[in-house]
Amino acid sequence: MNVNKIATIRNARGGNVPNLIDAVKSIEIYGSEGITIHPRPDERHIRYADAIEINEIYTTEFNIEGYPNKQFLDLVNELRPTQVTLVPDGPDVLTSNAGWDTLSHKQMLTDVVGGLQEKGMRTSIFIDPEEKYLNSAKEIGTDRIELYTEAFALGFNINKEVAVKPYYESALICNELGLGINAGHDLDLHNLRYFFLNIPKLLEVSIGHALVSDALYFGLENIVNMYKRELRPV
Repeated sequence: MNVNKIATIRNARGGNVPNLIDAVKSIEIYGSEGITIHPRPDERHIRYADAIEINEIYTTEFNIEGYPNKQFLDLVNELRPTQVTLVPDGPDVLTSNAGWDTLSHKQMLTDVVGGLQEKGMRTSIFIDPEEKYLNSAKEIGTDRIELYTEAFALGFNINKEVAVKPYYESALICNELGLGINAGHDLDLHNLRYFFLNIPKLLEVSIGHALVSDALYFGLENIVNMYKRELRPV
């Protein structure tokens, strides 16, 4: 679960309500298999201090996403979370809106990925479902890629078979290349199971905005388990 939105609600009023650390502890107890955060330089949701606190108390896996500037790399090199997901977001971007061009940024990503792996962190690169970017990701040496799923989510209600096709084809390529597959962005209770059933060897999804929004209606414990049910094998 991506807990950025819980931090956003807290920051709206100042203080510490809702308590992010208590929420993380509860989310793991309820069944989430990992915690994701995406700190940004302006700390408009997750603060760098939050990352340090979460790193001290998580019990499952900890995934920190972000653009690999010096501040971000200093943070993850200090904390050494389970996984670091590299995202091409500039500081003025509201939310992730594109995957990496792994061809243009190949040398930089190779250097960053290699440095993180040397310190024992699993790496993932946020990427669009295009073969040229996947092949380049393999050459970069990343452990996994995270498929950027906004296009799938937008197309799902129009033609779900067409919407999922490039992701299915990308998954087959990743399987051949030996790249682990993560996914995220706009996945929700309506489209998640279809995506899961059509992506061979999908390892991980990170969901935040939809899950926290659904929790307003169903409660946090219920909604964590509702999402987990969508990810059960047939």
